[in-house]
Amino acid sequence: MTKHSQMTEDSQAANVVSEADRAKLRKLATKAAEQAYAPYSKFRVGAALLLQHGAVVTGCNVENCSYRLTSCAEQGAVARAVAEHGPGIRLRAVAVANLNEAASMPCGACRQTLAEFGDDSTLILYPGEGGAAMETTLGQLLPWAFRAEYLNDKKKG
Repeated sequence: MTKHSQMTEDSQAANVVSEADRAKLRKLATKAAEQAYAPYSKFRVGAALLLQHGAVVTGCNVENCSYRLTSCAEQGAVARAVAEHGPGIRLRAVAVANLNEAASMPCGACRQTLAEFGDDSTLILYPGEGGAAMETTLGQLLPWAFRAEYLNDKKKG
């Protein structure tokens, strides 16, 4: 199976998230963005994760005056999900929202973090330009994610 055909199947698998659940996730991500701590950039972002077992966990960005230590909303939501539900969490869908009506999909670091707990079919909901509701899959955002199965546990001698 080619990566392209896998991505097509992934897009179809993402459709198992109902329209009502998609709307709920977008609303919860926006609500989380309202709690963001972004005094420097004023770019408040929220994320809502739908876990495979049905729980929803939210997070928001938290800035730091050193900038480098800023935490993204997706990172915060994943950390909270692991803290609340354990290290075996699996993502079904992720919604990202911001209060600036700007395009805002997960950054590269967040894509890799999401890939740790999701697969290519994980639905990603995000605002496009002008705040338009957009969606894709994790496999389309990060087609060649580095995954745990690529690690070599064998000791080299």
